[in-house]
Amino acid sequence: MASLKPFYNWTKDLAEQEEKLPALFIGHGSPMNGIEDNEFSRTWAKFGKEIPKPKAVLVISAHWLTNGTHITAMENPKTIHDFGGFPKALFDVEYPAKGSPELAKATSELITSTNVGLDHDWGLDHGTWTVVRHMYPNADIPVLQLSIDYNKPPQYHYDLAKQLASLRKKGVLIIGSGNMVHNLRMVAWDKLQEPEYGFDWAIEMNTIFKEKIGNNDFKSLIEYEKLNAAAKLAIPTPDHYYPLLYSIALQDSKDEVSFFNDKPVGGSLTMTSVKIG
Repeated sequence: MASLKPFYNWTKDLAEQEEKLPALFIGHGSPMNGIEDNEFSRTWAKFGKEIPKPKAVLVISAHWLTNGTHITAMENPKTIHDFGGFPKALFDVEYPAKGSPELAKATSELITSTNVGLDHDWGLDHGTWTVVRHMYPNADIPVLQLSIDYNKPPQYHYDLAKQLASLRKKGVLIIGSGNMVHNLRMVAWDKLQEPEYGFDWAIEMNTIFKEKIGNNDFKSLIEYEKLNAAAKLAIPTPDHYYPLLYSIALQDSKDEVSFFNDKPVGGSLTMTSVKIG
């Protein structure tokens, strides 16, 4: 219990909280969603108003891949513009949310399956700020990121995420940010403006993923490579898929599951997102 002292100190004002926060998986899609007023960003903003205001936000983003597991632990995380070829307006965005070294330390001590490094160099990449700035435009809630150890298999990420479950009862909103179906090499760039344009295999896999989530078939989601040939097209690399495993690992038997922004984009991407609880 002594090792959890920072955790209890940080959350002592939330000790009586009865209702745990939901966990989210958000299909973040194009960085342009960070500045555009569209159906996806409006849904993110709606969630920010509807769910209880969190004490902090912890994001597992597809865009922070590391050797080992790390958590941002600085007071003032920088806004990272980790993309190219977009309008200057997108590069001009700064999201000045504070960090929380105390929560970073407490979270690192909750995770016992591996050593978690306290990072002071990263910040908030576009998998985080393009979504969270719509949810909490005043940047008045601390935001942290937990990295994805890209050397580890799916089961590692699912098991690690389960150790974060108590944070939901302490006022921390946990968000996995990626895309269920994400194959940039096969994007139909000429169809990006065509509503709900999806290749057959992308729609098939999106449906399968939703069915597995709805049926609590976590084993199949962890072993996604065994599902069918279409899974290899939907997830040619697991970077955008792993955040989903972090989110579903937080589900318990009493949580209701719902889907939102459930649409394909450009043929080979889906924005399908999940609310747990």
